[in-house]
Amino acid sequence: MNDWQARYGPWALVAGASVGLGEAFARCLAERGLNLLLIARRPEVLEQLAADLRARHGVEVRTLVADLGQPDLRAVVERAAAGLTVGLLVYNAAYSVIGPFVDHSLDEQLHVLDVNCRGPLVLSHLLGKAMAERGRGGIVLMTSMAGSQGGPWLASYAASKAFNLVLAEGLWDELGERGVHVVACRAGATHTPGYAASRPRPSRVPLLEPDHVARTALDALGRNPSVVPGVFYRFSAFVMNRLLPRRMAVRIMGRATRQLYAGRDGNPKS
Repeated sequence: MNDWQARYGPWALVAGASVGLGEAFARCLAERGLNLLLIARRPEVLEQLAADLRARHGVEVRTLVADLGQPDLRAVVERAAAGLTVGLLVYNAAYSVIGPFVDHSLDEQLHVLDVNCRGPLVLSHLLGKAMAERGRGGIVLMTSMAGSQGGPWLASYAASKAFNLVLAEGLWDELGERGVHVVACRAGATHTPGYAASRPRPSRVPLLEPDHVARTALDALGRNPSVVPGVFYRFSAFVMNRLLPRRMAVRIMGRATRQLYAGRDGNPKS
């Protein structure tokens, strides 16, 4: 048994695991010898990834097709994880709406909360309780640079990511006393299918690679309450959060998002 299996195994649960960052986390964890319970909405992609991980790394992989915003998430995951010792949770799933807040329906805004806030809270409580009782384990909550201040045109998404950041920081201290490592990963723009699907304009801002983000987050477990992958984004976080007045940071975020997503007619791409 290696150190990762002893500290965070034998099972890891990755929520939002089919492509992009979720896939990168699954591959990193399989490489480190952990069995996996993968949750995502697309069964074909999920099963393809599971088969590849079994063949490459010889680990056991189970899949669960589910919407992480569904009301009965706790019961569904509890059934799927019955009999498994899940020592690591990675909550990667996220939902966002881009554009003026009042131009999107209330149902869309509430779905942001269901997937981005309610989901990680439910799974952190469900799995974190068992980890604390065992005196070992880990929780990785994917947040975002957008969650460091208000995000015009991404208002509910940015607010939801702030929730994850603060939740993880609180649990870092609270569960850390009981042997459970917690970290929030504050990722910047990352080269994923989800980012490409949002159809942003070309930008000079560097895109992070999913594998780099996943490894940075996992390697930060047991250290700081949050981590920012990439030198460019660490510098940006320092400037935005430490040097600039709050109102200026919000204005900069709003201007950058509008430039990234506005069509020629001034409306958001959707």
